[in-house]
Parts: sequence; C-alpha cells; structure tokens
Amino acid sequence: MAFAFFALAIFLFLSLDSDYFGSSVSAVPASEGVQVTYGSVIKLMHDRTKFRLHSHDVPYGSGSGQQSVTAFPNVDDSNSYWVVKPVPDTSAKQGDTITTGTIIRLQHMKTRKWLHSHLHASPISGNLEVSCYGGDSVSDTGDFWKLEIEGKGKIWKQDQKIRLHHVDTGGYLHSHDKKYQRIAGGQQEVCGVKEKSRDNIWLAAEGVYLPISDGKAESS
Repeated sequence: MAFAFFALAIFLFLSLDSDYFGSSVSAVPASEGVQVTYGSVIKLMHDRTKFRLHSHDVPYGSGSGQQSVTAFPNVDDSNSYWVVKPVPDTSAKQGDTITTGTIIRLQHMKTRKWLHSHLHASPISGNLEVSCYGGDSVSDTGDFWKLEIEGKGKIWKQDQKIRLHHVDTGGYLHSHDKKYQRIAGGQQEVCGVKEKSRDNIWLAAEGVYLPISDGKAESS
C-alpha cells in the first residue's frame, strides 16, 4: 500500500507543469492536518456526501457546452485531481501557504482546464453552471474562487472545512444528492448557489501536497 501511494505521488508530480514548479521541488504525500500550498495536487471532497469534485473531457449538452464538472462517488478516480494555483499577476509562488480570503484557481490535472462558473443554468437544478474552461495559456476571472475557511483557522489545511466563493457570480461551489442518469450516471450535479448551506462545504482530501516554501510553516 505504501509503495503504491508513493508511486502515485511520483506520477502526479511528474505530470505537473515544470515551468510553474521548477526543478527543485519534491512531492510530499498528504498526512492529517498538512497545509495546502500552491502547486499541491488535491481532491476536493464534498463534506456531506463524500463525493469528489470531478471532470473529464465530456461537454455539457446544454448551457455553455463547456467541459462538464460533476461529483464522483469513487475515491480512486484519476479525473478528480486538481492543481491549486494562484491568480495571475500575484507574488504567490509554489509552496506558499494559502490563507482564508485568498482568491485561487483550480486547474484540472488531466485536461488542464480551469474550474469555472458563469450565469448559464446548471443542467439538473437550474442553479449556476460550473464547468471547466480555458487551458494553460487561457484563463479569465470566471476561474477565480475565494477561499473561505470554516471556523477559527486562517491557513488552509487538509481535512479542514472550506467554502469556495465564485468571484464573478457570487455563487458557492455546491453539490447535492441530485444525480445524472445517463452519460454521467450516478455522479452528482455540481453547481453554484448564492446561499450558504451545508451542501457547499468541501475538504481537501487525498493528494500530493508540496512542501512549504523555505521549510517555514505558518501558524494557523
């Protein structure tokens, strides 16, 4: 088991964008309470249902027609990994910790597109559609999400309850028990809603967490 996880960590790390991460960074498998840093590759788990935020190269059949985003029931799915990145034109660098109130982006590891939202209606509930959009050289403010940590902590950590608040639309990243029946059968709808609820709480779960810059951990 330990060898298998180490192999996964190395595979994920070698799959990352070398221009962004540089050549001197080593991947560190997650342990309870580890801090989430820029460049980490994580799965986001929906707190209530335990499904993971997921995407694959399948477009929505309605709305924007962009790459679909769902919540996936199985833990061991490789299409549920997301790279945590800063917004453009900031001083943030790989290995930096992330505080509550920070605006971040999430890049889907396999397709390289950004977690995105806009005013199109989501397919099942008619809330705000959440999609994947753009690529390594294409991104806009529709990819910007504000990190909101639940409780007293100020630094984002694994297994800590958070919300992601979409900057452009004001919607919270949300999932619920409403499931697709055909192409994405058994997967939950992911959408944006403007009201806070238990169904827009997520946690950083499995992944490869990059070490903190300069080896200096920040207090929570």
